[in-house]
Parts: sequence; C-alpha cells; structure tokens
Amino acid sequence: MSDLFSLTGRTALVTGGSRGIGLAIATEFLRAGARVIICARREDELTAAAEELAGLGDVETIVADLSSLAGVEALVAAVSERTDALHVLVNNAGTTWGAPIEDFPEDGWDKVMTLNVKSLHYLTAGLLPLLRSAATGDDTARVINIASIDGLMAPMMDNYAYSASKAAVDQLTRHHARRLAPEGILVNAIAPGLFPSKMTAFITGSSELSDLAMSTIPVGRIGRPEEIGGTAVWLASRAGGFTTGATIVVDGGSRGAGRA
Repeated sequence: MSDLFSLTGRTALVTGGSRGIGLAIATEFLRAGARVIICARREDELTAAAEELAGLGDVETIVADLSSLAGVEALVAAVSERTDALHVLVNNAGTTWGAPIEDFPEDGWDKVMTLNVKSLHYLTAGLLPLLRSAATGDDTARVINIASIDGLMAPMMDNYAYSASKAAVDQLTRHHARRLAPEGILVNAIAPGLFPSKMTAFITGSSELSDLAMSTIPVGRIGRPEEIGGTAVWLASRAGGFTTGATIVVDGGSRGAGRA
C-alpha cells in the first residue's frame, strides 16, 4: 500500500499552497515523498508555510500572482527554471466574492472568473511541456483542479460568481481530461465542502453561521486537512492511474443531503 500511494520521485506544484486546502495538500504530498513547490501572492505567508513544511521533505516556494496572464506566464517561467518535468499540478489558487444579486459588482465578478477559471486554463496550458515530459511510458502526469460543492448545487450564500466559476472548473476539468488523456496527462477535480481556510473563516468564526453549516453536513463536522490532502494523494499516485475527468466530492455528505 505504501508503494501504491507513494509520490517518491515526483515533482508537484500547488498553487495557493501557503494556507488552507493548498497547504493541506502540500503537507500530504510531502509525507508521500514528493518534491513540492508551493506558490502564493504573499511572501511572508509562503515563508511561514515553508518553515512549517520543512521537516516533512523537499519544499520550495515561488511568489506568484495568478490574477493576470502576465502572472501566470511568470509562474510558468519560474517553474520551468526549477524542473524539467512536472508530475503533478494542483490548481488550487482561487477567490470568492459575496454581494446581493441586485448589487453584485462587475469588478468582483471579473476578479473571481479570472483567477478561478481563466488563469487555471492558461496555467495548465502553459505547463503542458513540463507535464508532457513527466508522462513517460506507463507513468502519467496529473492535474488536480480544486472545485467546490458550490459548483454542483445552489449554495445558501450570495456568492454568484464563485459558484458559477466552480461549475466552470468542473466542465473545464472534463474538457481538459478528454483532450489530454491520449498524451498521458490525467485531469480530475476535487469538490470540497466546508474545510478550515481563510475563505471559510467567516462561517467557522461565527457561532450562528457555524451552527447553520453543521446542520447541512450529515457527518456533523467540518473536514480535516488530511482528508482533502489524502484525496489529492490518491489522485496523484499510482492508485489514481485509471481516473480522469472525474470530480471527487469530499463534503461530509452535504451534497447527498441536498443542502449546501
């Protein structure tokens, strides 16, 4: 089993890897033996994350702002300077915006769609040469997109651009998977429910909202970091070698209960 889920000898890039779900995935990748590159906008948060992860394995950091194509291209160039082959790309960087339906601002809509959808596409495309280099023989490269259950069902929050963007991530995952499978690149998505992160702090930090959220989760708790990280390890490892174009829901039963 340790060999089946091993990532030894593989290089992985995790965007938005300095905190939350990205940090959880980077942690489990390192525990599985991967060399991990994490990127984020803020250097201080990257430094803190690297210090936290240093005892687990080979971790590197790159300061990157993926809110523009120029930032995407700069990250592609930086990663290309550090490795000739990228075995795993985790597209985790994302943002959200909340506002009433009548007042939802155009700049908020554009910000969310650009980072969550457009940059994901162009980063994947830009890193294809490195992913192709990693896909040799029976060994396949992997792309893991972080979606959300908010893209699979109507959420309670007024996060219209976010839910629409995550639905787009699901479809883009399927489209990329179909196109890239013949080249030995498998593309899947993970749709998390409620996990601890800066994005969900307004829920977990409020007793009223937290109680409301708990009422929608059949298992009665939020997700643990190792549960989202372990799912990513499966998709990145030999165990996930026959899975592509899938969205794996990790939400404690919220979607099955018909509430989010």
